[in-house]
Amino acid sequence: MADTSARTLRLLSLLQGRRYWPGAELAERLEVSPRTLRRDVDRLRELGYPIQAQRGVDGGYQLAAGTALPPLVVDDEEAVVLAVGLQVAAQGAMEGTAEAAMRALAKVIQVMPARLRRRVEALSAATVPASWASGGNGTAQTAVDPGILTTIALACRDAERVRFSYTAAGGQQTDRHVEPHRLVLLGRRWYLVGYDLTRQDWRSFRLDRLAGPRGTGARFRPRELPAADAAAFVQAGIGAATAVYQVEALVDAPAATVRERYGRWATVEEISETRSRVRMTADQLEWPMMLLGALGAEFEVISPPELLDGVRDWARRFGQASLTERGG
Repeated sequence: MADTSARTLRLLSLLQGRRYWPGAELAERLEVSPRTLRRDVDRLRELGYPIQAQRGVDGGYQLAAGTALPPLVVDDEEAVVLAVGLQVAAQGAMEGTAEAAMRALAKVIQVMPARLRRRVEALSAATVPASWASGGNGTAQTAVDPGILTTIALACRDAERVRFSYTAAGGQQTDRHVEPHRLVLLGRRWYLVGYDLTRQDWRSFRLDRLAGPRGTGARFRPRELPAADAAAFVQAGIGAATAVYQVEALVDAPAATVRERYGRWATVEEISETRSRVRMTADQLEWPMMLLGALGAEFEVISPPELLDGVRDWARRFGQASLTERGG
């Protein structure tokens, strides 16, 4: 659903930006078949967008001239998914996409109905993007309920105390009463930074461990956060709570190539035209091993020794699998 909605939004943007689109060219830009393009056009028509079609080999599409466009129609979950996706892209997840993502996010918000616009704007305003100084902490992606995201975002924006159930890393479940400060998107996880009224101290909460958030209706005066910003607070907490490996490797690939693929998670230094140095931090070593292996280039592990041991173990197992296949 989210992929279809995002593609439909892009189709609408293309039609708004040009008077006429040949069907074949439009399908190529969207990377879909002509049949899928026709379905997407029909979906926009069902939502009230006046799209004219010219049939035939040289046929194409255009928005009817002089017609006011209706508001964008998406459900709550789709709206949050679109906003989150564009916001992540705006952090520079892919090189050269940040500015385009910000423009797209502004367009999406402008055409949303007022009710959805309020939720998405709250999410954008309450979120502090962050990146690890050396590239990433190697955490796996975790799913977060869009409803939880927007509920917490609105509470942050409105300075409203919230209650929710929280499950700690060890599995212990507790009820929390919190003054929410900011949401932090760090790597591929969402965190809430807030003042815990029960413990009388600042805390960060992983949103994938948070359940049943509800506003209490009680407003509060924001307190001073004991950190430069919410992202720094979360990073400091994670660094203190986990054993972090400092990973360094030499890669037989141009720095520009490595940055294009993995610049979000690693710091890449050019050694020569064909060789680069990669540094990152990780709380688990499986992710750096997968990253280095997926580059498709020769590499040399400098540190830590545990990573070198892991690579050797993987090499042994892959070699054994190859021998087993050959023997079979």
